[in-house]
Amino acid sequence: MAQTAAAASARRRTGILADGVFKVVLAAVYAVGAAPLGGRLGVPVWLMIASGVALLIGGGAELAYLRRRTVPTYMRLMIGYDSCWVLATVVGLLVAWRSSGPDSVAGEIWIGCQTVAPLVLVALLAAARPAVRPRV
Repeated sequence: MAQTAAAASARRRTGILADGVFKVVLAAVYAVGAAPLGGRLGVPVWLMIASGVALLIGGGAELAYLRRRTVPTYMRLMIGYDSCWVLATVVGLLVAWRSSGPDSVAGEIWIGCQTVAPLVLVALLAAARPAVRPRV
């Protein structure tokens, strides 16, 4: 039983690591491709860059806090983060569907969420209770 719990925790930590790395890579993509991606999404370049910076901060914080926060804390925060992302995606798609054209704010909704959510994640990770390390 203890081995199963340890294996599950290790798998979750690997998932947390992958999530943090994904955010850092996505941040680089947003920074490098800010102009073409922003143009396709109808988003100003500065917002793409701001989103990239926020994702870099969020991914970096996830990696930095990996050993200092509990897995259940991470799982709750990641579920909340991903739920926000899905909701922003659905809202953005609905807005794009209803009002396509240059006046659509669909891209700004989607990228705006990706700018704010990582910063909220960092604040919540920073405020979370540290993991207790057994003394050896």
